[in-house]
Amino acid sequence: MPAVFVHGVPDTARVWQPLLKYLKRKDTICLALPGFGNKRPAGFSPDKDSYADWIIGQLKKIDGPIDLVGHDWGSLLVTRVVSIAPDLVRTWTAGGAPLDPDYVWHDTAQVWQTPGKGEELMKMFSGEPLAMGLSTQGIPLEEAREAARLIDDEMKASILTLYRSATKVADDWFADLKNVNAPGMVLWGENDPYAAPKFGERLAANTKSKYKLIEGAGHWYQIQKPERVAHELEAFWAKPR
Repeated sequence: MPAVFVHGVPDTARVWQPLLKYLKRKDTICLALPGFGNKRPAGFSPDKDSYADWIIGQLKKIDGPIDLVGHDWGSLLVTRVVSIAPDLVRTWTAGGAPLDPDYVWHDTAQVWQTPGKGEELMKMFSGEPLAMGLSTQGIPLEEAREAARLIDDEMKASILTLYRSATKVADDWFADLKNVNAPGMVLWGENDPYAAPKFGERLAANTKSKYKLIEGAGHWYQIQKPERVAHELEAFWAKPR
């Protein structure tokens, strides 16, 4: 019975490594989204629906039952997957990304969504300045440097297309949350600068899921508070309802 993890932006599958060290279960799979630390398959469009379909395809190859976990864009994709393929997983956990009609994309996302401006920002989105910026969000500096090192032109192009496909993601996906029937849990960093905890509370309410605030954490709660997050996950997996 594997736990399957889906990373966000601008991360790769390695973002889960600090958390995995604290999990007692070892049947874990960290999916690497196409274009994030790897090359996209020929003909793959890195838009929101293609990524959701890709995850569904990957999950169908895995012997279940599956406990699915997502963070940031991985969270949005996980909520989409359990909305359109509700019987594919045993449980799901998400956090760090709202799916809410009242949410306004954060400033960086809005720049990425703007043709021209997004490309200009991406020219500076690398190296030590990016690493230092990530470290101000609570990521240890060496982790931040490794994350920045992995951000290449393939990832930058994937990010721009993904965000531009999702300017009105709630209009496209929110209504389908009513289809979610697997037990869920929403995790949220108390000090997330990109989306206030109220959006986590609302996502939990809209999916009849458990809600856990990770005190003292920002957006990357699984890096900042890995022991606490591991505890919450394993308690949830042991008693999903």
